[in-house]
Amino acid sequence: MNRDDRSLISWFAFAAAIAALVVAIVGVRSDGSSESASGSGGAAKPTIEVVMNDFSFSPANITIPAGGATLKLVNNGAATHNLQVADLGIKSPDVLAGETYALEVGAQSLGSYKVICPQPGHEGAGMVGTLVVSDSAGGASGTDGMTTGGSAEMTWSQMDALMLKVAQQYPATTVGKGGQMMEPTILDDGTKEFVITSKVVDWEVEPGKIVKAWTYNGVVPAPEIHVNSGDKVRIVLKNELPDSTSLHFHGIQVPNVMDGVDPYTESPTTPGGEHVYDFVAKGPAVGIYHSHHNAQEQIPDGMFGAFTIDNMPIPEKLIDKGYTKVDKRVNLVLNDAGVIGLSLNGKSFPATEPYTLRVGEVMEVNYMNEGLLGHPMHLHQPMGWVTAKDGIPLDEPTPTDTIWVSPGERYTVLYMGMEPGVWAWHCHILTHAETPTGMKYMVTALIVTR
Repeated sequence: MNRDDRSLISWFAFAAAIAALVVAIVGVRSDGSSESASGSGGAAKPTIEVVMNDFSFSPANITIPAGGATLKLVNNGAATHNLQVADLGIKSPDVLAGETYALEVGAQSLGSYKVICPQPGHEGAGMVGTLVVSDSAGGASGTDGMTTGGSAEMTWSQMDALMLKVAQQYPATTVGKGGQMMEPTILDDGTKEFVITSKVVDWEVEPGKIVKAWTYNGVVPAPEIHVNSGDKVRIVLKNELPDSTSLHFHGIQVPNVMDGVDPYTESPTTPGGEHVYDFVAKGPAVGIYHSHHNAQEQIPDGMFGAFTIDNMPIPEKLIDKGYTKVDKRVNLVLNDAGVIGLSLNGKSFPATEPYTLRVGEVMEVNYMNEGLLGHPMHLHQPMGWVTAKDGIPLDEPTPTDTIWVSPGERYTVLYMGMEPGVWAWHCHILTHAETPTGMKYMVTALIVTR
């Protein structure tokens, strides 16, 4: 947020923001209750329900008796998940979203064992837990014989208090901000040179959550590269990672030899190495630069940034509606995996950045999905107009308040400030925006003032 933005937000405006955000999104909760823990009382193996969300197990600590148990795996997420205990050779098949699988676990040695979801990027996103094998069955047994493996649920008042506490932290201060414009070095022949250094840094995703992010120039997202059509562009990639890498310009027209796909168009850039990419910019374009080497890990872990050429034209139909100029431009990069996890521009609520707009002003948003899942992005108000897809201007703008952005897709949307207030802005897969203890992950706000 720049200084002008912050000047628009008074202490009292943020008090209103907090109150509005608390009620803005539908909460996700369970009203059931659980009994106190009891033993199995017989030879039959207990059945323990384990809910797989995006990206967590509930309960995270699963206790089973030494004689074994049936784990009822329930996938409440939007992605495919499964459960693996590598130390015991236990691995379920893939469980699709909304489906259930009964995983039979035989007799095991006493001890604690790491549980993960082995889907690419899910362990790094925090989908881990513990399987405890004890002398007696763990968990809480209900009247149907099902055990939940968890403690008694919180009361509604406890839940409300926790939700309010999280909301009051917004916008939380964290170290590091990515996505800011990178200034080029202008060479003697007019070429715009950008130096990109890939390296691992400590990155604070949310207050207290510090991860080892794989970055360009030490930030997530990487600095934005913006040029104009006809510019001669040089990108110098320097590799300070422990692994090889490469650089691909997703959605940007380049010669094949500059496409950054090793080993086909180039050799990988090894640790300590350097690679130079030269091309002439052709726009307009809304693209992303990211790794194309072990990309299922390097990209979700933070190696992505916006690459834009020119500015998108405003359709005549919208000019007639008062969209005569763009007052603010925002790149919103979506992620859901790796060490960064569910996030907007490398941050998770309450550390996401709020945006401000005056009534009558126009904001252009480039949604860019660098995650492994699709995300339906929803701004409560105002209504948006989609003006371009994947950097190509549309012949006819399309109105929307919720837009599905698949992995790799980019959508350009214009919003005009209409009604003053604090408008929630989030992924509408509710497990990507809410938890029983408050808003989290892919949530921010647009604050419209007069």
